[in-house]
Amino acid sequence: MKTPAFLRDFTRRLGPRFGIECLLGCWGIALITFCGFVLHFNASTEGFLFLLCIVAVAIVAGFWQATIASIFAALCLDYFFETPILVLTISDPQDWIALGAFEISALVVSRLSSKEQRNAREATRQRTGMEQLYELSRSTLLLDLHEAPGRQLVQLIRRIFDAKAVALYDANLGRLDTIGSWLSDEMELAKTCYLLDAPHDDPVTGTSQRVLRLGMNSVGAFAIRGEISPLVVNALASLASIAFERVHSFEKENRAEAARQSEQLRTAVLDSLAHAFKTPLTAIRTASSGMLEMGGLTSAQAELATLIEEESVKLNELCTRLLQTARLEAEQLSFEKDDLVVSQLISHAVAEQAGRVADHQVEVSVSDPNLAVRGDKELLTMILVQYMDNAAKYSVPGSTIGISVKESRSEVLISVHNDGPAIRIEDRDRIFDRFYRSPDTQDAAPGTGVGLSIVRKAAEAHRGHVWVISDEKEGTTFYLSLPQASRRSR
Repeated sequence: MKTPAFLRDFTRRLGPRFGIECLLGCWGIALITFCGFVLHFNASTEGFLFLLCIVAVAIVAGFWQATIASIFAALCLDYFFETPILVLTISDPQDWIALGAFEISALVVSRLSSKEQRNAREATRQRTGMEQLYELSRSTLLLDLHEAPGRQLVQLIRRIFDAKAVALYDANLGRLDTIGSWLSDEMELAKTCYLLDAPHDDPVTGTSQRVLRLGMNSVGAFAIRGEISPLVVNALASLASIAFERVHSFEKENRAEAARQSEQLRTAVLDSLAHAFKTPLTAIRTASSGMLEMGGLTSAQAELATLIEEESVKLNELCTRLLQTARLEAEQLSFEKDDLVVSQLISHAVAEQAGRVADHQVEVSVSDPNLAVRGDKELLTMILVQYMDNAAKYSVPGSTIGISVKESRSEVLISVHNDGPAIRIEDRDRIFDRFYRSPDTQDAAPGTGVGLSIVRKAAEAHRGHVWVISDEKEGTTFYLSLPQASRRSR
């Protein structure tokens, strides 16, 4: 059988303090009784004084202490102030009315007092929690960003909030940091909370668990044991999430800065090498050309001289591309922007690649012959030449290379299509990185992995974009989008 709530409350309050408070209340009633009896107060006056005393006991001590004082006051009122005096007649209705009035007053006043005391304690608790949260937020700004945040945060939280135990799980690092008195089966509480995505409050042990979130993403979890309100625990979770993100963002910035510096160094080295190669290549080309023009060579010697000439031309083009890449990445390449008719650019690129696409049929489709873009003729032609060169190298001999030009709102969309092998989805962005070649096609044709990286840099310099779409049935299409030249300027 379940014990009634009022009996549980009464049992909980029993103790030495309860007895002292009851004794003090009865002593107050006795003192008022003595003064009233000596001064010959009437029953009404004495009853009012008893009521004031009972109200005071209810405010200070509580309902049960005021109840005992009420019973004692009702007995004193009947014995000393109701006729016949010094005779106890509990059967008189006035005695029950007085006792009822005392009890109702004790009940109402004690409940109001208890509510106000709870509100005051909660307000104090919330104010203390806000002050602690403010101190924690300031302390997190002083975290060492070069170290993992978990160990630093658990120490801060335990010190500021006087927690018995704290645990933090960082999902990004896969690291669990704990401090305080955790049982052996509680060491994984924070990690379990993250894996199950199940925040929980245990009032028996005073342990709270929360998932650390940034937006919709979970970045970890933490568990804390102590006398801390759920609202403060929620705020703690938010502060811990922000601290995690701050440290992780710092790490990303460091990695990005290191990569940028490494790329700058590599660009500088390539720039230097390309410049250094230019002089001997010029000498080699001059010598080979001179040997061919002088004549008198055997067929084998002429073939070797021609090979030297062709390969030196290729090396010279590669050095030129490397120099263009270095200058584009360093934003040191300055060029004049002119209004260029796209159909003329394509005709120039096709003529330049006539020898390399001799085994293919080139089909050009232009929606508007007057479409124009604003940019550098050499760089834009280089982009088209590179697209056509790739199409010729990787497509089936005798297949068609299709070049299409369309107008799309404020942009001009140029595409170069071939029937070569499909490019994997994961490689379609990476092939525009310098020196990267797709594993599926790197042995199909010679190359350096430089050309498409220059294409992307040149397009970005013109505020354009490049991308590729590839399919086994439809083939591969490289795209270039460029801002359309204003019609007013044509």
